[in-house]
Amino acid sequence: MALAVDQPQWGERFTRNMVSAEKDLPARFDPESGENVLWSADLGTDNYSSPIVADGRVYIGANNARPRDPRIQGDRAVLLCLEEGSGELQWQLAVPRLGDDPYMDWPRIGMCSPPTVDGDRLYTVTNRFEVVCLDVHGQSDGNDGPYQDEGRHTAGPDEPPLEVTEKDADILWLFDMPQEVGSYPHDGAHASILLDGRFLYVNTGNGVDNTHRKIRAPEAPSLIVLDKQTGRLVAQDGERIGPRIFHATWSSPALGAIGGKRVVFFAGGDGVLYGFEALPQDLPEGPVRTLKRVWRFDCDPQAPKEGVHQYVGNRRLSPSNIKSMPVFQNGRIYVTVGGDIWWGKREAWLQCIDAREEGDATETGLLWSYPLQEHCCSTPSIAEGLAFVADCGRTVHCVDAETGRPYWTHTMRGDAFGSTLVADGKAYVGSRRGDFYIFAAGKEKRILAEIDLGSPTASTPTAANGVLYVATLTRLFAVKEKRASEIATGRP
Repeated sequence: MALAVDQPQWGERFTRNMVSAEKDLPARFDPESGENVLWSADLGTDNYSSPIVADGRVYIGANNARPRDPRIQGDRAVLLCLEEGSGELQWQLAVPRLGDDPYMDWPRIGMCSPPTVDGDRLYTVTNRFEVVCLDVHGQSDGNDGPYQDEGRHTAGPDEPPLEVTEKDADILWLFDMPQEVGSYPHDGAHASILLDGRFLYVNTGNGVDNTHRKIRAPEAPSLIVLDKQTGRLVAQDGERIGPRIFHATWSSPALGAIGGKRVVFFAGGDGVLYGFEALPQDLPEGPVRTLKRVWRFDCDPQAPKEGVHQYVGNRRLSPSNIKSMPVFQNGRIYVTVGGDIWWGKREAWLQCIDAREEGDATETGLLWSYPLQEHCCSTPSIAEGLAFVADCGRTVHCVDAETGRPYWTHTMRGDAFGSTLVADGKAYVGSRRGDFYIFAAGKEKRILAEIDLGSPTASTPTAANGVLYVATLTRLFAVKEKRASEIATGRP
């Protein structure tokens, strides 16, 4: 019997690999007819989050284009907590937009950060660049605190507090990154928090201002560490990445063991991979530490490093950045890197890097580099000796994970903002034109299904407890392969 498990964080725990051990997943489904669809849920008009599943609940970001609470109107970012079996709303976190500058909190994109769940607590980053710890039960078991200002938080600045109901989120603590560490928000917060024992590793989202030619917070950290119980700031990087950030910081960290040493791998907004010594779990309280860098790799060493913002809009020559997460596998890092989607050069690569060296590995660490069709923000899937990735050139790639040798490509109707998911011998991926593909996850290209989702997707599929979750901009579908006995009896 296949072991069915939750998916409490984005990607595989620690490694960030976009794979799942789930079995008996569907080889096809049809949103229009309902074939193999258990349920679907409304997400508004723009969802850029990916579903997370834990302890009977499904969490996903949404916007407030179709309000679920008549008291809460207007453009908000929303985190939904849905019942796993039915998709019914349990509670929501609805957060007002951050100020009037659209480049600090882009309109209508909703809550973009996939949460991380740990027991009865959920950790995520809101559209206001706040790290929040939530009670997974919402307000159904009371307002647990110590945070007690949910009504004021939901209403927004200069508005009277709203009455807190059972359908509202219960915030246990809140850490405001722009206020506490001086980071400058840009476009939208996208962070998947890395949980390691006591500690939360979080990218701050530090980026350019609305001119796209200035970093307002050059001294702000790009990576911070919080105590998961209290939200206390424990550590931060000291790399002064700020002046080299070409656009913003959207990658989230991975963790791996190198020579008995636990290392946190982080991709900066400057196109550089950093390896920091993971904090010991018995670290005593004290002043804010500076993370110790033990490894470094510049993914595009020939790119401009000074005065980077003079290259904004240059599609031939520009710095590189990293929007995907680094994937740690067997002492190697797999990562996609290249020109910025909106403002940079049209070059991108899937790279494989030896992470076993200490110090600066830029000159010696590159094992192979595979050119992608165009820009890329997708995290790769490494499975059975193969690497799968999709890019913004409308192309899905399958290459040898050991050598980078290409096996096959496939052209989609649209570009990919989400990542591939490899599970149960299948590779799942969708595009921003609404086409969704199920491939056999092998060296030879074999399309098992091509599905019209009815809406674009910018999300990564998730597998948990025998169910595949596929989110579009407007709906979340829970998909399960029906057994012959279920079809015969008409069971859902």
